[in-house]
Order: sequence, then C-alpha cells, then structure tokens
Amino acid sequence: MEDLKSKKFWQHIGVATLGMLLFAMGINLFIVPADLYNGGILGISQILRTIFVHYLHLFSGKTDIAGIINLILNVPLFILAYVSISKSFFTRTLICVISQTIFFSFIPIPTTPIVSDPLTASMIGGIMAGSGIGIALRSGGSSGGMDIVGMYFTKKYKDFSVGKVSLAVNCVVYGICAVLFGLPTAIYSIIYSAVSTLMTDKAHIQNINVEVMIFTKEAPEQIVACIVHEFHRDATWWEAKGGYTEDKTYMVMTILSKYECEHLRPKLKKIDEHAFVVVKEGMRIAGKYEKHL
Repeated sequence: MEDLKSKKFWQHIGVATLGMLLFAMGINLFIVPADLYNGGILGISQILRTIFVHYLHLFSGKTDIAGIINLILNVPLFILAYVSISKSFFTRTLICVISQTIFFSFIPIPTTPIVSDPLTASMIGGIMAGSGIGIALRSGGSSGGMDIVGMYFTKKYKDFSVGKVSLAVNCVVYGICAVLFGLPTAIYSIIYSAVSTLMTDKAHIQNINVEVMIFTKEAPEQIVACIVHEFHRDATWWEAKGGYTEDKTYMVMTILSKYECEHLRPKLKKIDEHAFVVVKEGMRIAGKYEKHL
C-alpha cells in the first residue's frame, strides 16, 4: 500500500512538473518577448527584474532572474501552505516552484518575438500558462504565489476560486505596469491574465462542483457506502419507479467535485455496470460542504 501511495505521489509530481514546464514555456516564449507581465507574485518578480536589469543595470547576464526572485518571494507563502493547507500540498508546491525556477532559467527567451502581434502573444501565452497552472493544481501542487493564497481561501470559503483571487490581485500589479511601462503593456497583460485565469479554472476540476444522480436497480447501499468511505461525501437515496417500465428502481444523489466524479465512474461500474448516471454542473451550494482540493 505504501509503495502504491508513493507511486501515485510521484506520478502526480511528474504531471505537475510538466504543467510547470508548459507554464514556463508560455511565459518565456510568448509573454516576456512581447514585453508583457504575469500577475501575482511572478508579475512582481518580473517588474523587479526589469527595474534591476534595465534601470539599475544589475544582473544583466543571460539567465532570467525573475524565476529566482519569484522563489525568494514565495518563501512566506510556503509557510502558509505548510501550516494552513497540507504538508502534501506544501511538498508538491515546493517541488513545482523549484522546477519552475529551473525552467525559467534555462528556457531561452527569443530575442525576436515568435509572434509579432502582442494580442496574439497574450492569447497564446495565456492558454499555455493557464493550462500549465491548472494541470499543476489538478495534480495537487501549484505554481506558488497567489495560487497558494487562492487555495487557502478556496478551502475556507465556498464561493472563492483560485482564478478569481489571482485576478483580483492582478488589478494592483497591472496598475503598477500601467504607471511604469505604459497603458498598452498593461492592457495586453490584462488580456493575457484573463485568458490564463479562464484556462486555470477550466483545468482545475477539483474546483468545479457537480450534482450526481445515480439510478440503479441493484445496489443503492453499496453505492452510498462507496461515496461515503471512498470520497468522504454524504449521499441520499430513495426508492423510485420507472415511468416507462414501471419497475422498481433506486435513486442516489450526491455532490462531488468534477475530479471526484471522474474517479467515481470506474468504481460505480464495478458495483453496477448498468447504473444510469446524470451529472449536472453550474449549481450553487449553500450549507456545509467542504472542498477537497
């Protein structure tokens, strides 16, 4: 069992690291050459990098120091992750941020932008970077920075999402960009941020809640037991009657994250391969419901 847990842990780490590679490629290949800026802690790191290199003429070597500054600024947030979220999340995030720093340092920044149009660069960079962050979050890690703050508030408050928290903080960062680097830079950076935020929330399926209705003729108690013991969720079931066949059937209703729902399907197939399942997104939840991030 311990070997299985260790294998799954390193599988998640591998996927999260690939997410960080995709994120770093989006930034270094499209955002930085277009003179655009990320939001959050990394955006602050990029602003400091620009001030150090272009205004103070410090650290002007080939290595981009934004990743190193980002790592340093993340240290207090690592403590927050360790204390308030989970040790597993802290470990995965630490590995993600270190790998991110390595990728930022070694992925070459093109001297000539791959895409000359800043709007196109912001869109492509946003899709790549946001998807990378979402993949990391989906695997239990994060890119650090405001993702940690977002995870903390998402765990505490049902109406929060990681993307929404990041977007709020980005308003301050891009206000600074508008003052220091001009309004066009801020506008295209905001477009990048909006696309990246959308992709993050779409990929981070632990943050998407769904209503699951299961119709079974055989094993409602086993299905409820699976939901309660495997996913630590409650479920309600009752006897019903088919409208066409008039046969007796059972309905099981529960609320899961989209991530949990995907893991429920194979377990459900083992219990009752003929079960009919309806999954509904977009509902609001009131009352006691803990997000399993």
